[in-house]
Amino acid sequence: MNHFPSGNKKQLAALAAALTVGLFAAAPAGAAGSGPGFDDPNNWPQYHRSFNAWRFSPLDQINKSNVSKLKVAWIHQPGTITHGLQATPIVIDGVMYTIAPDNNVFALDAATGKIIWRYTAKLDPIVKEVFYGSASRGVTVGRGKVFIGTLDGRFVALDQKTGKELWSTQLSDMKKDYGALFSSPPQLAGDTLFGGTTGGDQPIIGKIFAVNADTGARTWTFEVPKDDPKSWPGDSRKVGGGSAWLPGTYDPTTDTIYIGTSNAAPDFNHDDRKGDNLYTATLLALDPKTGKVKWHRQEVPMDTWDFDAAYEALLVPDGKGKNVLVHLNKNGFVYVMDKDTGAMRNAWQYTENMNWAKGVDPKTGLPIDPVYPETDKQKLHCPNLLGARSWNHGAYNPNTKLWYSHGMEVCNFVTSAKQGPVPGIGGLSLGLSDIKLTDPPGKKADGWLAAFDPLTGKQAWKVRFDMPPLSSALATGGGLVFTGDMYGNLFAFDADNGKELWKFAAGSGARGGPISYSVKGKQYIAIPTGLGSHAPGFLTGAFPQIRNLPGGAALLVFAVD
Repeated sequence: MNHFPSGNKKQLAALAAALTVGLFAAAPAGAAGSGPGFDDPNNWPQYHRSFNAWRFSPLDQINKSNVSKLKVAWIHQPGTITHGLQATPIVIDGVMYTIAPDNNVFALDAATGKIIWRYTAKLDPIVKEVFYGSASRGVTVGRGKVFIGTLDGRFVALDQKTGKELWSTQLSDMKKDYGALFSSPPQLAGDTLFGGTTGGDQPIIGKIFAVNADTGARTWTFEVPKDDPKSWPGDSRKVGGGSAWLPGTYDPTTDTIYIGTSNAAPDFNHDDRKGDNLYTATLLALDPKTGKVKWHRQEVPMDTWDFDAAYEALLVPDGKGKNVLVHLNKNGFVYVMDKDTGAMRNAWQYTENMNWAKGVDPKTGLPIDPVYPETDKQKLHCPNLLGARSWNHGAYNPNTKLWYSHGMEVCNFVTSAKQGPVPGIGGLSLGLSDIKLTDPPGKKADGWLAAFDPLTGKQAWKVRFDMPPLSSALATGGGLVFTGDMYGNLFAFDADNGKELWKFAAGSGARGGPISYSVKGKQYIAIPTGLGSHAPGFLTGAFPQIRNLPGGAALLVFAVD
């Protein structure tokens, strides 16, 4: 905390008090994923498994009739438990590729867990000064390479067969950009490798970078805060934050990148940035060759709640022969859009507790009567700054036509404050003097897993948890939904009605992305475990029992004998 002058000490003290940080159609030629085995149902070849971001495996050997017989097949422990395991493993042709919180990469025999090769990342010591610390959400595999984004601001390419480093490109200026780093894997769009950094909470110009996947040469850089004085008065753009800290998705049928951006800075005070603050809290459609904007949909103009728009964008059939984009926001709403123009098709509320706005206009996509934080006044806002859902991804099953997603029913008290100067690495631009998570009015804070019609929001079923699950969801052709909770319980639910069919005590909470794959005719379920990141730490404000939960980092792989 000694990095902060007095003005920032108040903000960080408020945050730290809550955080308890010590807690742990056909693709064009050359399109991403056009290599051997990419379309094989036995594989999990990219972050969301498919370009449509469904997180659905068609495998059905493990199903409702035998899931109760799931047993541990093997376990991989990467050797460090800092921030747990937040990754989604990749599996191609019997080889699993995964990453540890410290950017060490492993290639494993997907049937046995035996290490084939290991890459030990050599990181700049400056990463020890960064507030957000180590968090690695996965790798990308393609073009004979394994790609990672590093904690010291680089894209790195490794040889897929040997793990040998092929190239490394420094993209983020760690000192100038207040420690903006890559916490998520860059994604492929043809021969373009693209991704954004953290930085929504820093006084910087947040960026999305693209390089040539074969050489590492920079091809374009997109500045998230738009150079527009109407959107950013005065010099506010220069310290406006904005980032794209989760993986984007790519539609090879239209050669379009979809990527969501984060909040503007200061997070909770807009006194110096009264405007729309484009392109923060926005879903962008970009040309992968140039980085030019094809269209944009800003979901939270002048975001003063830390709501972002960084989450996954699904391509879902609309029942009329066309795919539409379905995009969940931290703010408690889901936006349904035309994938080619961004025009609104619908908007629906998925959270139960909402007071920051009266709704979203389904035609314009704009919030109705938003209630902003006020300087030096404590106000209750629902949902909280972590969102009505954290970044843990949902899953869509094309057989049930249901989308399985989590939620958290938690609010926060915020006292906005004028933002003072922010020092270098480790400094945050929060614009607050106090923040505290709390129960919704008249209720007890909790969480849930639910099944929705993604186009309308109609709910098929909901399972409640006394603490919000932070694991992503996995849907399978066996009619199952897999996830995990913060206690370390792993679950399989009936995709049709939410009935619990399997439960396993893993020992530490689940935070990463479950996957399914098959090797030599045998189906496996892999679930990363180990609590970490600031999300569970911050949630201690509403769920003090989190303080007693153990950390960890273990990838558990299950099969039916």
